[in-house]
Amino acid sequence: MARKRGSRVIVAEDRPLTAEESALAAEAAAYAASDAAYTQYEEEAEGDDLGPPPTLAEAIAALEACGDAEKAAGAAAYHKVERRYLGVPVPLIEDMARLWRAQATLDERIALADGLWQSDIHEAKVAAAKLLTQARIRPDDGVWRTIAGWVPGFDAWAIADHACNAGGRRLAGAPERLDEIETWLDADTMWTRRATLVMTLPFTKSNHPDAAEQAARARILGWCVRLAPDRDWFIQKAIAWWLRELSKHDAQAVADWLAEHGATLKTFARKEASKYLT
Repeated sequence: MARKRGSRVIVAEDRPLTAEESALAAEAAAYAASDAAYTQYEEEAEGDDLGPPPTLAEAIAALEACGDAEKAAGAAAYHKVERRYLGVPVPLIEDMARLWRAQATLDERIALADGLWQSDIHEAKVAAAKLLTQARIRPDDGVWRTIAGWVPGFDAWAIADHACNAGGRRLAGAPERLDEIETWLDADTMWTRRATLVMTLPFTKSNHPDAAEQAARARILGWCVRLAPDRDWFIQKAIAWWLRELSKHDAQAVADWLAEHGATLKTFARKEASKYLT
């Protein structure tokens, strides 16, 4: 049985917008809210015959069939990255990906996800990330290698954040992957450097971190120190984002970091990082 789902919109971390950007953001929010007319595929019970998974061409055709040219134009103007846009709301993409996950083996999912990503269609890249966003996948080496392989090609916050969300799920059970992520700090591309913090956001979430989580937090706080001299707005925003999220669960650690290193951040980032500190 299908059910309605409430509208959701993924928005960038807030910053002062120009008048044009404000108008485009309003359009993007309105088009994302249009998912109210769509129904959500419920997860199917194990053993249900859903048929074979779509081929890459079939998956792209399904996305195209749900597209809207006017919304696609608005999305292209909003994201400002030269690629094809279809105008499909994220909640509907999630529903498609959920069905495809249920139809496919893990290897089929990885292959379909990578094909969608390589198509360089905005909504296909989002679908690729959603196909691999799952808490428990065993074994998950192939999933991790696929997501990590996408990172050097990041060029926009939206698709980078969807992929980082998928990658973050792969870190909880394998914190040794932080060794690989640390190498991204030296990347020439800002989006790759930013991914070191966005993908590791799950390490900020626990109220009672174990020893491994505490060690990961200390390590990533050190990465924040390394990145703080970078004046790029997105890097500063990512540092503030990471610190702000950690402050909800370990206010003292963030207060200590800001006391020692806060002056290295831009004013807006320092202010945002301390948002939840009393």
